[in-house]
Amino acid sequence: MTSGEAAPTAAGGEERLQRLIAVGRALVAELDLESVLERVLDAAQELTGARYAALGVLDEERRELERFVTVGIDDAAREEIGALPRGRGVLGVLIRDPKPLRLAEVGDHPHSFGFPAGHPPMHSFLGVPILVRGEPYGNLYLAEKQGGEFDERDEEAVVVLADWAAIAIANARSYADVERRRKELERAVATFEATAEIARALAGEIDLDRVLELIVKRGRALTDARAMIVMLERRGELVVVALAGELDHEILGQRIPVEGTVSGHALATGEPERLADAPGRLRFALAEETGAQTGLIVPLLFRGKALGVIAAFDRLVEGPEFSAWDEHVLTGFATSAAAAVATAQTVSADARRRGIEAQEEERRRWARELHDDTLQELAALKLFLASAAKTEDAAARARALEQAAARIDMSVRNLRALITELRPPALDASGLKPSLAALADRLEHLTGLQVDLQIDLAFESGRETTRLAPSVEATVYRIVQEALSNVAKHSGVQHADVRIREDAEVVEVVVHDEGTGFPLDRSSTGFGLLGMEERVALLEGELTIETTVGEGTTVRGVLPTSRALQSAPAAASGY
Repeated sequence: MTSGEAAPTAAGGEERLQRLIAVGRALVAELDLESVLERVLDAAQELTGARYAALGVLDEERRELERFVTVGIDDAAREEIGALPRGRGVLGVLIRDPKPLRLAEVGDHPHSFGFPAGHPPMHSFLGVPILVRGEPYGNLYLAEKQGGEFDERDEEAVVVLADWAAIAIANARSYADVERRRKELERAVATFEATAEIARALAGEIDLDRVLELIVKRGRALTDARAMIVMLERRGELVVVALAGELDHEILGQRIPVEGTVSGHALATGEPERLADAPGRLRFALAEETGAQTGLIVPLLFRGKALGVIAAFDRLVEGPEFSAWDEHVLTGFATSAAAAVATAQTVSADARRRGIEAQEEERRRWARELHDDTLQELAALKLFLASAAKTEDAAARARALEQAAARIDMSVRNLRALITELRPPALDASGLKPSLAALADRLEHLTGLQVDLQIDLAFESGRETTRLAPSVEATVYRIVQEALSNVAKHSGVQHADVRIREDAEVVEVVVHDEGTGFPLDRSSTGFGLLGMEERVALLEGELTIETTVGEGTTVRGVLPTSRALQSAPAAASGY
């Protein structure tokens, strides 16, 4: 009923009882607390004919009103009144003594403070407490009954309405608690599933750049952040190494000091940092570059060591501030992320160390080759020519020059052989078949090893050849070269079989000999085999070595086929 309508003429008796029953049913069916409060006020107005109705909700200590919901006062009047009442004067009487209070003239009550400026005049008053499970929840206030004073029947009706309201409020609060817990449980389950999925994805990666990319993308999605970055610690500074979201890629590589910054503090203490006002925190070094209003910074901890930090900016859902739950979730995620970063860094360092060791071993081998063959031959040639220069015999001098030319020719051939081993020209110019055939001929000439070479490459035709990708051809060549070199040096036999077969997906390389074999363990694995393994791993292929002492050795490599349609000259320029 609006303020301009007349009070009901037959508000008592059976009609009022039926109305109370209908109101009660409607209230207990409502599960939204705000809707319950609105319905209670509307029903109180309708049952009593009050012009004004209000519901005051008590604070946790039940000393004053925390909320004050009204009907009957328009927005302009509410603005003019100003601050809402806190429960003093007559309103406070029901807080101190929660019993119904009915007044013909509210201003005559000894505790009346009067009304503030701009407040509409009120005379008749009815107040009833609302007790939820026996505890005061708030009070229902009615004023200005149209047509007279509030009577005993009004009080009885409002007391019953307050009881209905208490039941409805209890139901709505219980439902809200259940809904809150359900949402928390759903979020916890979703977070657990996302974290497990992220952990599985990270566990399968050993490339550091890919790991960092996964961290920022999955971490941003997990926290609903506008943007996210990863900073790793390097020599007393934090370096931006990965980012996702609405950020300028120019901040990649930026360095910020550990000392005196929020990110550095999180790194040093191992504790997360939540920023409600990122621009206002002068110690947040990247506030301007990221445009962040809020932030969440979590350290990457692995076995007690801080590797860096993850920083999320501006929550897009229910934000922009990050909650304690977001902090909990991102901290758990950072644990998996830190383990993945540490693993990738270890793998990368091991690979670099093995690569350096292999390079050094190769340098030592080439140094021995140059010293034992070319350098000694040149030294001998120098002595030979010096001796010839001293002779007076022209015929002897001519023979010496002829022999010197032969020695020079041999040195040239030796140098060409070394160069060919480093990078055979036939591999660039003509492809795999001619270069492997030349390798087999050279080994037979130098060591006596006979090679049975069978190569079956697909898609070959006429003038143009669909060549294997340069990286695949080079790897196949190096596998065969290293395996045959080992056969010639260590197997004790003069024969080896090489089989190369290609289909639409892979190229398979098999080198077999029936020599002495060797015990296959890391202590017996030379840098040549390690080099083969690294080359094959870079192409995501597989290398297996089967060997038994006294029964021979089989080296098998399987590489993904990656073809590029090109003519022979294009192939040469592509290396």
